[in-house]
Amino acid sequence: MKQILRWALTGALLAGLCACIAPAAARAARRVEVGTSGIDIRGGGDHVVIGKGGIRITDHSKSIVIAKHQPRCPSGQEIVEVSHSARLSAGRTACDVVTVFGNSSVHGTVTDSVVAVMGSTRVDGKVANSVVTIFGNGRINGSIGGNAVTIFGNLKLGPKAIVQGQAVSLFGSFERSPSALVQGGTVRLMSNIFHFTETLRGWGEHCLLFGRLLAPRLDVLWAWGVALGILAIYLLLAALFRDGLRHCVRTLEEHPGASILTALAMVLLTPILLLALMVALTVTVVGIIFIPLLWIGLWCAGIFGRVIAIAWLGRRVLSGAHRGADQPVLHVLVGGVLVLVLYMVPVVGFIVYAVIGLIGFGTLTYTLLLELRSTRGALPPQPAQSPSAASAAPPDPAASAADATGETGPTSAGPAPGTPPSGAAAEPTPLELAALPRAGFWIRMAALLIDLVLISVCLNLIGHHGSDGTLIALAAYGALMWKLRGTTVGGIICHLRVARIDGQPLSWETAILRALGCFLSLVAAGLGFFWIAFDAERQAWHDKIAGTVVVSVPKVRGLV
Repeated sequence: MKQILRWALTGALLAGLCACIAPAAARAARRVEVGTSGIDIRGGGDHVVIGKGGIRITDHSKSIVIAKHQPRCPSGQEIVEVSHSARLSAGRTACDVVTVFGNSSVHGTVTDSVVAVMGSTRVDGKVANSVVTIFGNGRINGSIGGNAVTIFGNLKLGPKAIVQGQAVSLFGSFERSPSALVQGGTVRLMSNIFHFTETLRGWGEHCLLFGRLLAPRLDVLWAWGVALGILAIYLLLAALFRDGLRHCVRTLEEHPGASILTALAMVLLTPILLLALMVALTVTVVGIIFIPLLWIGLWCAGIFGRVIAIAWLGRRVLSGAHRGADQPVLHVLVGGVLVLVLYMVPVVGFIVYAVIGLIGFGTLTYTLLLELRSTRGALPPQPAQSPSAASAAPPDPAASAADATGETGPTSAGPAPGTPPSGAAAEPTPLELAALPRAGFWIRMAALLIDLVLISVCLNLIGHHGSDGTLIALAAYGALMWKLRGTTVGGIICHLRVARIDGQPLSWETAILRALGCFLSLVAAGLGFFWIAFDAERQAWHDKIAGTVVVSVPKVRGLV
């Protein structure tokens, strides 16, 4: 039934088509022929041919060719090799010679181009178009109709070289024979910098092509050196950030599902958040200087995230050994060795590398979110009077007399002089400030951003444009406000105060030393500020230098 219906619909369509074109064809007295060579329409002196040669229209003595098909490779041969070298012997002709992880050697004639990726090229014959070499060396001693381009490799032109285009050498050396002819000139960029193309090609052939980072071969020994160097950096980070690493590993053990979901969410949301943050920083003009620091911070977070994942893996391996239960450096060492072994497995190596980075970054982000939530939920402790101090306080004679007579004295009429009015919060002492909860990383960064915007606006109002001197003005503003008010405008909005950790009042020396220490925290790729997120006392480097802490207070006195 379906077949009959299909034939019926096809016939109806053909009948309709014939009904439409029959009157016009009859009036024009034209003949339409459909054959193997195409469609031939003739009528009077007109002649239209639609076939393999394109569309040809002939009107009496006129002949117009709209399109003409030409075979892409007249020679009929294309040489493409992957992980093998290609050679075109003398007397032979090919359209293209392309190799990936292999060398291209041409002694015959190529009607188009020669390309080698992660390999070298050698041309002693004739090439009609260009010769391109990427991560390899190029040697030209023949005729080239286009450009000779070598990227991350050395380019050498022999005595018989003829280059009708340009000779381009990017990130490699360039050598030219005196008799070599280059009609388009030469272009050189950062020559004699990279000399590792041969070793890099070996890594590509034995590692990248198999989807792994390492291979048990001597020709990729440099890759092993890089991997061991990175592992040493991971061990150093584990030794420096023991408490923070323990905390993050504990988060991954207690909340594995939430950490993985956070990692997946960050993969989707990070580009959007980065774009929005970069736009916000660009609008402030002066915030442009913080965009590189933002990328550096993400890079550092990615590195520490890998340390977290490797430490968790090592902890799981040593779960039966009680000695290594609380030794982050040992966990990173064991986990790192296991990861290096997995890097040698084809395909699995790349998967392990990606999964470690993803889970580690998600765990770090989820840990920071938990810390932010716990910081917001924490209530400042109320200072309590010790029983010894209460018993040591002498009794008030006036109060005793009033109690005895049942009458109120003059003191009951109103508050004593100097006592704050009813409902007003008393200013906490430096010792009480030092005992308040520590402010977290994100709230401090929000206060810093507010101060930065404020300083930028003030500088623009007085006619200073650009970012020169903004950091100096911000440091001077901070030192002045810390000494006079104990906080800045951003701190007032975010309910923050700066206090000395020993409970002493802030002095000019402490405020200035803290302001100068901010430059050290910033110069080290912003690591001094990121220290807040992992330090037990939530101290940045400049806080440690000045002996200060930033605390969260329920109420902050205003500027006036």
